[in-house]
Amino acid sequence: MDRLIAAIDRINARVAAFAMWLAVAMAVTQLAIVVLRYVFAIGFIALQEAMWTMNGLFFMLGAGYTLARDEHVRIDVFRARASDRSRALVDLFGAALFVLPLAVATVWLSWDYVLNSWWRLEGSRETSGLPVIFLLKTVLWVFAALFGLQGLALAGRAAKALAGGGPYRAAAPEFAGRPGEGP
Repeated sequence: MDRLIAAIDRINARVAAFAMWLAVAMAVTQLAIVVLRYVFAIGFIALQEAMWTMNGLFFMLGAGYTLARDEHVRIDVFRARASDRSRALVDLFGAALFVLPLAVATVWLSWDYVLNSWWRLEGSRETSGLPVIFLLKTVLWVFAALFGLQGLALAGRAAKALAGGGPYRAAAPEFAGRPGEGP
């Protein structure tokens, strides 16, 4: 189980390393949009859509890694003072009741939406927009897979701790560094 959890952590760390570069690309793209529009009075719809696409990719591809680092948003009033065993129970049930169902529901509810987009090879509604909207919609499934796998890793860590496998840490200790570093 440890090897599987480490493999899931590595996958999400590598995807997050790519997503971090998207943040740089978004900053450069936004600067280009502003300079082109306000200095040269030129607007590019495709450039603006690329910005929206990168923003969506950034958040959807980084969700699994955020969960791996135990940095997702939650109300931590009770969990912060809880024992290792209590935190492991909360995370085990949280993964089983929220993370994994969310991943499954995302795929289930977006199934026709994504397939229809692929069937039409959907592009932008704008003539000069991006022709690859179907690829962006597919990232819904990538998000669900990465987030769901990380939910399994979280549940595995919690189950191991509850079975007496040592102290509980929701996040892998290897994630003290940057994305791409780790197990």
